[in-house]
Amino acid sequence: MMDRAALRLILLSVFLISASSQPVKKKQDVDIYSFYINSTVTSRYATTVITSRVANTLNESQEIQFEVKIPKTAFISKFRMTIEGKTYDGVVKEKQEAQQQYSEAVSRGQSAGLIKSVGRTLEDFKTSVTVAAFSKVTFELTYEELLKRRLGKYELLINAQPMQPVADFKMDVHIQEKPGISFLEVKGDLSTGDLANAIKTTRADKDAWVTFYPTRDQQTKCKSCGENGLNGDLLITYDVERLNPKGEVMVSNGYFVHYFAPSDVPRIPKNVVFIIDRSGSMHGRKIDQTRLALLKILSDLDEDDHFGLITFDHSVDTWKRELLKATKQNLENAKSFVKEIRDGGATDINAAVLAGVDMIIRHPREGTASILILLTDGDPTSGETNIERIMANVKKAIGLKFPLYCLGFGHDVNFDFLTKMSLENGGVARRIYEDSDADLQLQGFYDEVAVPLLADIQLKYTGGTNLTKTSFNLYFNGSEIVVSGQITDNSVESFSTEVIAVSKGSNVTYQDTVMIKDPSDVPPENEDFMQRLWAYLTVKQLLERQVLLKGQEKEDEGKEALKLSLKYQFVTPLTSMVVTKPQEDEVEVSDKPNEGKEDPRPPVMGFRPSSRNPTLSLRIQNHFSQHQPSRPYPPTKRPRTVRPALPVRPVLLGQTVPSAAHPGLSDLSDMLHAYDETPTITQRSQKPVLSTMSVPIVRSNRFLLSAAGQSKPLCFDVPLPHKLKLLQDSASEFSMNGKSKNRQNGFSQIVFHYKTNHRLTINTRSISYHDGQNDVEFLWGQEPTQHSTEGVSLILRSNEMDVTMGNIRVVVLLHKKNGDVFLWPGVRQQPKDVSLMGILGKAEASYEEIQGSQTPTLKIMDQEVKASWEDVTDYTLPSTPVIRCLLVPFQAVMQGDISDFTLTQL
Repeated sequence: MMDRAALRLILLSVFLISASSQPVKKKQDVDIYSFYINSTVTSRYATTVITSRVANTLNESQEIQFEVKIPKTAFISKFRMTIEGKTYDGVVKEKQEAQQQYSEAVSRGQSAGLIKSVGRTLEDFKTSVTVAAFSKVTFELTYEELLKRRLGKYELLINAQPMQPVADFKMDVHIQEKPGISFLEVKGDLSTGDLANAIKTTRADKDAWVTFYPTRDQQTKCKSCGENGLNGDLLITYDVERLNPKGEVMVSNGYFVHYFAPSDVPRIPKNVVFIIDRSGSMHGRKIDQTRLALLKILSDLDEDDHFGLITFDHSVDTWKRELLKATKQNLENAKSFVKEIRDGGATDINAAVLAGVDMIIRHPREGTASILILLTDGDPTSGETNIERIMANVKKAIGLKFPLYCLGFGHDVNFDFLTKMSLENGGVARRIYEDSDADLQLQGFYDEVAVPLLADIQLKYTGGTNLTKTSFNLYFNGSEIVVSGQITDNSVESFSTEVIAVSKGSNVTYQDTVMIKDPSDVPPENEDFMQRLWAYLTVKQLLERQVLLKGQEKEDEGKEALKLSLKYQFVTPLTSMVVTKPQEDEVEVSDKPNEGKEDPRPPVMGFRPSSRNPTLSLRIQNHFSQHQPSRPYPPTKRPRTVRPALPVRPVLLGQTVPSAAHPGLSDLSDMLHAYDETPTITQRSQKPVLSTMSVPIVRSNRFLLSAAGQSKPLCFDVPLPHKLKLLQDSASEFSMNGKSKNRQNGFSQIVFHYKTNHRLTINTRSISYHDGQNDVEFLWGQEPTQHSTEGVSLILRSNEMDVTMGNIRVVVLLHKKNGDVFLWPGVRQQPKDVSLMGILGKAEASYEEIQGSQTPTLKIMDQEVKASWEDVTDYTLPSTPVIRCLLVPFQAVMQGDISDFTLTQL
């Protein structure tokens, strides 16, 4: 029996595990007597709970370790330890709260726990706790993920490595899919040898069960098992029936998800250019595997595809200057070229990618899809080496006409740079791991993008709000488009979806209406999964978009992602899971590793993560109340809390009127979820009159509206953020829509549409115009510029864009105020005697002021409305004068709800 000091020394050696090839010796005095893994998949959303029960069989206290591996794509959402009947819950907090206490703990020589990336698909979660003699501890970890469809199947990966044979080991998986399950297969290390007999699968129409109950003896006899018990993965792959090409829509508790994966459309011929790094760092196995992969990929091209090959180091070489059709002879010649690729000098990524863009643009083909694929293993070291300038050059050259996919070979590659450049140009980045199967990894990626079926996909949802991404460049066979959102009106009985896309040169539309009142949609035990699926997907996409943003917009997206991470208790790159331990009030924190980043923090116990094998530690963080729930209450079950008094604002017909500022609440639905007060209607003489209530404060844009025959204009508020219909004239096919900023004045983007082909997009950095054939781009601050075409006139001055489309003229002003940059439109000309729609559609309003009231009371459209005197800045003028106005509810002047003026996309 080893003494306690020696045992602690062995346990602390986990921090050196990545540098050692020897496994940590198993301790026979720790008995894992129960290990359960329970995974429930409801409509592709998987929630997995791992429960480990451990006994200390020593007659003295000792540290007991809990270590599991989870998928990199998953978010940990719950962690709990139960010791001697007392429960210690983890709680998710903002990551920055950890820094000071983490530093203090390191300076005191305390150890932190450990989370690190392990291999390609898994992360290691590890913690430990001191347990008294002959006592027990129960660890429980929950993580959640949305399964992604690749090459026609979903994969649920579960790792089991309890570090010793377990008397009571059980793994239960239940898959529920409303359209039915088309196939199910169980693979992985844990399905080999004698363990295959421990797996049982059961299929029903819409359900499948997989159980894995290996005996203690079986746990030592699989391919990668031994005296330390199970060590490996169980991989469950499946797909669902796809009888409806319009997709599958599920609705639950005010949220919806739409899975769209049609296969009944012809493939689109593609133009693909491969840009291959042949610099000196690709020497040896990397270049050999790249050649192998390219030879296989070329064999898989279809005859109506066109392709190009570019290799580069400090210079750029093209196999042929133009795209060639994938005929048998051309492919044989290309393979001969590939076989001769040799590694050489430095790395000029800028020139190579621009050459690839030029090759595609010089040879446009109607009814095709173009794709650029860059493979590199390093930083730019030749030609243009400034990463920001390279990204700007590539983005300008591509102009979102086709996607750029970046494959980063090895751990030394600047993966952040590749990720950002891919996302800016409608693609994704993928790491290729230096291993014996790197050529298969390259082929596997190509297979995912080999068969484009649809292009320019736009998804629209009548009655939907807070939508995840709804616009996609390309849809590939075997993949799936997923959109989730909230339903604006839970009382409606049906919900409409529309998908517009281009299929091999022609437009296609998928329209569907689903009934919301379907009790069979979701089992009662999983009724909150849809809301969590929406939150998971929203956070993922916010974090992805944040990579591309700068300044205030980046901060806003980060705040929104943080707010949702905290609300749903997700451990993301912005949050940390804080765990209070019983001994000496020690706290421990798990962080989500960032792919390809080295940990910037000081070394723990002499260990610093290697850039070649990145490892990220848990941080020591602030205390938390052990009674705090690990998951927030759903809105219907939220406990009452005492709230501070809020400013009194007028209310009309039971509608809440937004006011100045409430960071963290993004719209009226969030506002009503967060507060229980609801304004009411009182009746007097059959006329609606106003009662006043305490309502939450929400940031808003304030609009001015001149009043006929009155000296004082009206003004009204529109809460942030929203995508708004600003001005529409269906007769001339004109529309102007705007995206308001999250928590600041004005708009971050304004988009004009005119006729069928004209689109003008204005943001705070640039202006781009497309007339159906040509693209024109302006930059704020450039020399005054004018551009005219049929019925359209654009005049750019220093801080204003003067836009005339048909008989409507609007000036969009760029304002810079208190460090904030935003847009504001001013309507200068509109057709007479024509009723325009939108927030700015009313040229003026009329009201009568009712005398004798203590507070201003107006009569608008035969309704009595309480008002208040306010000062408002008029942003429609460059001088931004402050004007006195009468503030009234939105509904009073617009004769509609805010939802009538909102959009899902600009």
